[in-house]
Amino acid sequence: MNKFICIHGHFYQPPRENPWLESVELQDSAFPYHDWNERITAECYAPNAHARLLDGEGRIERIVNNYSKISFNFGPTLFSWMKEKAPDILEAIVAADVKSREQFSGHGSAIAQCYNHMIMPLANERDKQTQVIWGIRDFESHFGRKPEGMWLPECAADNESLDALAQQGIKFTILSPFQASRIRPLEGNSEWQDVNGAKVDPSMPYLVKLKSGRSIAVFFYDAPIAQAVAFEQLLDNGEHFANRLLEAFDDGRNHDQLAHVATDGESYGHHFRYGDMALAYALHLIEKNQQAKLTIYAEFLEKHPPTHEAEIHQPSAWSCSHGVDRWKRNCGCNSGGHEGWNQEWREPLRNALDWLRDKLAPVYEDKAKGFLKDPWAAREDYITVILDRSPENISKFFTKHATHELNEADQVAALRLLEMQRHAMLMFTSCGWFFDEISGIETVQVIQYAARAIQIAHEFTEENLEPGFLEILEKAKSNIPENENGRVVYEKFAKPAVMTRESVGAHYAISSLFESYSEEAKIYSFIVRQQDRQIFKSGNARLAIGRVSITFAVTRARDELVYVVVHMGDHNLSCGVRHDGDLEAYQKMVGEMRAGFERSDFPELIRLIDKHFGQTHYSLKNLFRDEQQKVLNQILTATSDEIHNAYHLITDRYGPLMRFLADIHAAPLKSFEPAMEFVLNSELRRQFENGHTDPERVKSLLAEGRAAKITFETDGLAYVVKKHFDRLSDHFLKTPGDMDLLQRLSDSAGLLQVLPFEVNLWKTQNNYYLMLNTTLPEMRKNSDEKNRPWIDKFCALGDKLGFHINGNSA
Repeated sequence: MNKFICIHGHFYQPPRENPWLESVELQDSAFPYHDWNERITAECYAPNAHARLLDGEGRIERIVNNYSKISFNFGPTLFSWMKEKAPDILEAIVAADVKSREQFSGHGSAIAQCYNHMIMPLANERDKQTQVIWGIRDFESHFGRKPEGMWLPECAADNESLDALAQQGIKFTILSPFQASRIRPLEGNSEWQDVNGAKVDPSMPYLVKLKSGRSIAVFFYDAPIAQAVAFEQLLDNGEHFANRLLEAFDDGRNHDQLAHVATDGESYGHHFRYGDMALAYALHLIEKNQQAKLTIYAEFLEKHPPTHEAEIHQPSAWSCSHGVDRWKRNCGCNSGGHEGWNQEWREPLRNALDWLRDKLAPVYEDKAKGFLKDPWAAREDYITVILDRSPENISKFFTKHATHELNEADQVAALRLLEMQRHAMLMFTSCGWFFDEISGIETVQVIQYAARAIQIAHEFTEENLEPGFLEILEKAKSNIPENENGRVVYEKFAKPAVMTRESVGAHYAISSLFESYSEEAKIYSFIVRQQDRQIFKSGNARLAIGRVSITFAVTRARDELVYVVVHMGDHNLSCGVRHDGDLEAYQKMVGEMRAGFERSDFPELIRLIDKHFGQTHYSLKNLFRDEQQKVLNQILTATSDEIHNAYHLITDRYGPLMRFLADIHAAPLKSFEPAMEFVLNSELRRQFENGHTDPERVKSLLAEGRAAKITFETDGLAYVVKKHFDRLSDHFLKTPGDMDLLQRLSDSAGLLQVLPFEVNLWKTQNNYYLMLNTTLPEMRKNSDEKNRPWIDKFCALGDKLGFHINGNSA
């Protein structure tokens, strides 16, 4: 009997992109990171691509790519974010799949996932099919091969969903053992054996036969080990994790066995800090001790075809003990922590979105058939455009699907209709129902997708779908009194996010006062071309007037706009935007606005904005989140400097007295503490932001803070220090011979032991490890007296960064 081990990680984040910007905006709750995708990438996805193996003294011995030795899937919408924001990590994940094929008999460690994490048993047949096709095509675009397996979101399955996978050539999927109903041998006429309650033997694959005549293999993972990984701190110790997997084998079985576990991949680093290292060490021990062989599902399936067939509970999922009720009603499953809350809102939300989907389908079909030969076949193929929106690729798409040669306006209309359908699927992302409250960010996100679909639909039909949608959504009652119900949630959190060309024009106009744009600028998914721009200044006041062309890159819809913005200093500004008229009217408006501005007649300017642009004014409140933060930072810089200087005067004047009070153990002056805290934290931040850190000054500031018992802003400072090391190490990687840079890195690393917080050195250590295995051997090969100082300094730096230098550099 041979023993095999497979660890599967389901790596996924819900799509967080603003439906109009096609980008993730600033999320304050993810501080100090920009958003949760960035934070979880730093805590999990990136560390698993460069996981540390430590020696007995806790020093780094090797850095390995976990993805090459486990089975994994990544959500396509997460990959689309990574492609732009973390391309190096995406590249490492793809490289791991290529490397894994060498170890696992030509099979890759990656499997696909249904596109946007829709609960498949609750989807209609058409959406099931598109979700699978889009998931496969997205996978192929990244990994350059066809997927053998596919992850079902939340492991939610019924036979129709399994058939949708099998129809597209998917060989296997992974389910919870609690989803197994009964099994029997494929050979002979044996009776069915009841395996309810997770009594199924998880050590082998099973064949599920489907009504269509197709079939698919299913692996039921080991539930107790999965539970221990996800909820019981098994990842506190990599050796314990490895032993727990080895203990899963049963000597009473007379067949080759597979011990395998499937959990959210975020367990390995995000849910449990250093879970990535526990995984790396467990994999290392399993390979080293040779008590079992690492494998992946595709390899095991090829060498051990199913000998038994299975039937599953329909529908069922891994995170709901009531079938798939968690995504359609108040079944009792929730994330906990909110006594007295209920999830009765789930059913009206499901009903509202189902109603909207069914209203959108005939609009799409009726309008799209004027442009597309088969609207639904075109939707299935639209993933090729989502993956590559270049003009050449869009042209190729229309050559294949258009009923005739489409002009620019027809292409825009067709793309809008396809986008309406994309959002009609995104609005069913499972996270919208998973948590406890309808006004939570995940549920608001799916409601925003619905709002975007409604907005597009209104361009093609006189019927406004919003009232009917809100009539159903209103029945969804919030647990938070001020949010009342789904209608209020929509009005508070979805409707304000709805974007028009005018609001995009206002963003450009206002932000252009605070940063320079080229004649053609890309702002998120919009391309802005400047046709005329005039700026007038008077003291702190500024007036900007212009004409722009704005193109939405997704649908290529283009609008010509005129804008005016008057900035009266600080946060006081007013902006008007309208569709462009004739040139003569524009020039007349410029003359009137300029005359009013030169007289410093600001009431008259506001009246003129009303006259030329109507009553809708835009302000800093209308800026997109990231730009708003950037502009506010600029406005507040002078204020912050004034506060800093004022506090600095106080600390300089009364600091000696405070230190004397501390020396004699007298009570400190409470009113002095905020000034001291502000100044020391600010000074420390500036030390690491300016690129020229003075180690002695840093030590002095820390000592002063400890003596005064102030509270250091540990999260913010740790992030600033991390960025400092990232910049220096990136620069050093590019110019390894720079001794001055090496000295600065070494001096900064010497501070790590005295900082009152832990610094994330992940990128710096990765850069160092690369040089340890490339630059250092070259230096040693050409060793002479000239290189000796560099080698000594470099090795000393490694010691400060936590490396086992002798073992690594031998």
